[in-house]
Amino acid sequence: MVTEDTILLEKYETSYFVEDLQELSLTLDKRQICQFLKYYNLLVEWNSFMNLTGITEYPEVIKKHFIDSLSVVKCIDLLKINSVIDIGTGAGFPGIPLKIVFPHLKITLLDSLQKRIRFLDEVIGELELSGIETIHGRAEEFAKPDKLRAKYDLSVSRAVANLSTLSEYCIPFVKKDGFFLSYKSEKISEELSMAERAIHVLGGELMDRVDFTLPRTDMKRTILLIKKVKETPLKFPRKSGLPSKEPIH
Repeated sequence: MVTEDTILLEKYETSYFVEDLQELSLTLDKRQICQFLKYYNLLVEWNSFMNLTGITEYPEVIKKHFIDSLSVVKCIDLLKINSVIDIGTGAGFPGIPLKIVFPHLKITLLDSLQKRIRFLDEVIGELELSGIETIHGRAEEFAKPDKLRAKYDLSVSRAVANLSTLSEYCIPFVKKDGFFLSYKSEKISEELSMAERAIHVLGGELMDRVDFTLPRTDMKRTILLIKKVKETPLKFPRKSGLPSKEPIH
């Protein structure tokens, strides 16, 4: 009997995906590989009528979205993490790749655009993922004490914003002794220096910085791991727009 998974595995070359995963010390079973392939198909299908990503070629999505999302394993042991919130998740990166590879994680995908949430709900259904939810809204709104403030072990974001702004959006969601993890491209040193005060004010402390190159490319990446060492003052995050217009310095 020819299954959908068999068709997917015959259609797509997966050997270099598996090799890249091995470089991250990750091994996936056939079902997990097929979940990534279904995710790719849905991404391309939905991207044809809405703007989810400028990267659509299969090898590039594997490298720049899937492997890049999973590269957090270089600086944090996700087997010791239970709850994760992905702020400004967009097309689901890194939250959905993390959920596929680490099914024990309870994941919240937060995004301010309703049509992206509809896409994410479709992906979650098609991939038969459980223990993962989507929320339509802004970080400033959901970081309030009566909502999701200080509820998570880990906050992640691949959103394009300076580190000071991202810290204000992300750190309030983290429990004390939890972590905020920021994905960055190269040339981060000046940005990191400018964000040091914001990280401190928000209750964070830089624990680790991992600089690396995506497997078999010249694309440089940096992952910053920030530990929440004290509670974030209640006045943060400030009202909508201020964290990006007037970053804490």
